[in-house]
This record gives sequence, C-alpha cells and structure tokens, in this order.
Amino acid sequence: MSNRPNPASDAAASALERIPQVGFVSLGCPKATVDSERILTQLRAEGYGISPDYDGADLVVVNTCGFIDAAVDESLAAIGEALDQHGRVIVTGCLGARAELIREAHPRVLGVTGPHAYDAVMDAVHRNLPRPSHPFTSLLPASGVKLTPAHYAYVKIAEGCNHRCSFCIIPSMRGDLVSRPIGAVMAEAERLADGGVRELLIISQDTSAYGLDLKYRTDFWQGRPLRTDIETLARTLGELPAWVRLHYVYPYPHVDRLVPLMADGLILPYLDMPLQHASPAVLKAMRRPAAAEKVLERLASWRRICPELVMRSTFIVGFPGETEADFEALLAFLQAAQLDRVGCFAYSPVAGAAANALPSPVPEPVKEERLERFMAVQAEISRAKLAGRIGQRLTVLVDEVLEDQVVARSHADAPEIDGSVIIHGAWELSPGDFIEVDVTASLEHDLIGEPVCE
Repeated sequence: MSNRPNPASDAAASALERIPQVGFVSLGCPKATVDSERILTQLRAEGYGISPDYDGADLVVVNTCGFIDAAVDESLAAIGEALDQHGRVIVTGCLGARAELIREAHPRVLGVTGPHAYDAVMDAVHRNLPRPSHPFTSLLPASGVKLTPAHYAYVKIAEGCNHRCSFCIIPSMRGDLVSRPIGAVMAEAERLADGGVRELLIISQDTSAYGLDLKYRTDFWQGRPLRTDIETLARTLGELPAWVRLHYVYPYPHVDRLVPLMADGLILPYLDMPLQHASPAVLKAMRRPAAAEKVLERLASWRRICPELVMRSTFIVGFPGETEADFEALLAFLQAAQLDRVGCFAYSPVAGAAANALPSPVPEPVKEERLERFMAVQAEISRAKLAGRIGQRLTVLVDEVLEDQVVARSHADAPEIDGSVIIHGAWELSPGDFIEVDVTASLEHDLIGEPVCE
C-alpha cells in the first residue's frame, strides 16, 4: 500500500468536510412527514448534509404541527429546544401559518414559512446557509429521502381541504383541495416500489375527494390515459408490487366503488374513515354531513362484499353542546358498528376554530369521564375482534427483526397507529419480507402468530 499523498482524495475529503449540515425536526401527522421528506430530498439534491443531532448542524429546520392546542405546545417547545441547543432555527409547517405566534414566543427564529411551502423553506435555508458549490447529487436515492423505514412510505395525493368542519382549522392553514395529477402520483409510487417499498400509505386531508378540484381530468402514466379520481388511482396503484392502504377517507357515496377493489385484492381491505360522532345534533354542529344510520347500512353492505374489511375511525367526545343523550347515541353506534380500530379525543378548543363560539361547552371533568367510558366500550369490541382472528392464516409484512422475536403487521394494521403481529423466536427474516403466519393468540392490541413452514 502506498503512503504517498493523494491530492485527489485529499481534495475530496476537504470538500466533504465543507458540506454544510442541516438538522431537521419533524412533528405532526403523516402529511407533515411527507412534507419533511420532500424538503430533506431537496436539501440532499442541492448537496447539503443532514445532521442527526444539534452538535453537527450548521442550521436547524423544525417542521411543526398546529392542529390542536397540545400540538401547538409541542411545536413551540420543539422550537425552543432547538434554539436553546443550537440557536439558528428556521420554522415551517402548519404552525408556520401563525407566524406571529411563533415570533412572539421565539423572536430569535431566522425564518417562518407555512405548510407545504417547499420553495420558501429552501429560500430561507439559502439565505442563512449558502448552498454547496459542488452538490453531491449522487448521494440522493431514486426514491428521495425518507423518514419512514425502507419498506413502507406515505404518498400524499393532495393538499388542503374543501370542508369547513367547525372544529378544524386545517383549511385556514393549508387552503382548499389541490390534487396532484394522477400521472405524478403514479410515477412517485412506481419509483418507491422499484426502490424496495412494500407498502404505500395513501394520504391527504380528504383522500376520497381526490381529483374533484381538477374536474377528474385525464392525465397520463406510462402512456396510458387515466382519469384523476380515487377509484382509478386505487385500481392503478393495485398493479404495483406493494400493499396499498387508504387513509383519511371521507364517506362520499363513491367510496362504495372502492370496496370491490379490496375484495379483488387490488388494495388492502382497510378503510381509515374519521367519522367524529354519531349524534345528528353533534354532527350538524360539527358541520359533518354523515348520518350514523346510513354509515351502518353502508358498513353492512361493504362487509357483505368484502368480509375481510377492517375499519378504523376517530371520534371526538365532549364537543360543545354534546348532551348525555348525544353521548349515549355515540356509544350505541359503537356497539352497532363493531369497528376494528378506533381513536378518540376529548374536544380541544383550537384557536381559530368556529366551534369555540358554540354555546354549552362541556366541562373538562365530563369530557374526561366520557372519554374513559368511550374507550372502555371500544376496548371490549377491539379485544373480541382480535380474539376472533385466532386460528386464521394471515399474510404479514415484517417491520422489525429482534433477537427473540419478529414484529410484523397484517392488512388490519397500519404502522404506528394500529397493532402488530408478534412472532416469538429467532427467524432469518428481514424488514420488508412478506410471510404467512397462523394466529395462535391475541393480546390487548396485538396478535401472536407462528410462521407457516411448508
């Protein structure tokens, strides 16, 4: 081996040492995660390095959430921590739409931009940390920079929302619905699948409204004309070698056309449909058009078409004006609907939400008591649902391989919000593998399974 100096390698090492480093803090929902991934991808494309900690960063970007008061507090705390630990901070994301609040709490921030304002974020970075003179574009993977594990990815198909639910301020932050052309969505999904992604999680604020703003116009992918609507998108995504899971599906009538695609195995038999309540009076105050009776009728119809269908939903208790009778109607709906996965929140008066002006606010102790009762009812339903899977054979996607167990998920389990399928023992598997398991037991949220060895 030669000990002579190598000017070329010395120059390369020197260039690497000079790469400006950006630290990144990502908060909020999967839609914000996609925003973070796009910003990180652009940073890498321009030659910036991504620092895993404050100490190695020249600049820190904090992508915030501002949906409810707890998220606002978490975001402001994260900004404060970044300022204390580093000092040079740019803020973006949903809370960025309330720049005055951020600057009042943290006047030292270098810049504030709103949600999905990718160009504005990069402009702020350029002003405070000039881009490298020789971008290392070869460092950028074909699928872009991801914050999720390599085997699954979120695909955002639209920004904004046309609804004006009285408890929500998302439209004031992210604007009205803006759908991506179906050709662009399919091209991204194809790149991800080609890059090893085995599960595509389709997200937007209102996934079932996809294409409405574009009047469902025709676009092209691989030379094929495709109508820009959720049914066509789901059917075409089903051609890729990956699971396709739909999140945040509003109960429009045309959702009925998605269920046969699930029965045919094109997309996962899983619907994430935030229903929020069941009382007609509360739904009206929320400005939600859904009717509980129609939801139950459609749910029964969907289960006849696709018996494996798994339903996830979220609800709000303690909404202004909610009476005990309203709450009892919600509990009755839960019992009738027998939903598989459910989340629930006590109403939080988000600054700027129209619901804050409604009469008869529910006292905090009553909110908490109703939340406990709600979750107790749903816990029994979920427990029985899981117990009913004992003896079934399921295809699962491996998430994590440990020394003494494997953590996987079935079609019934979205990452981070649902349960898992636990396989005890040491197995030669890798994250992203699909395997067959026989379910042998159930826990409060998870299943226990054994690999099928044939």
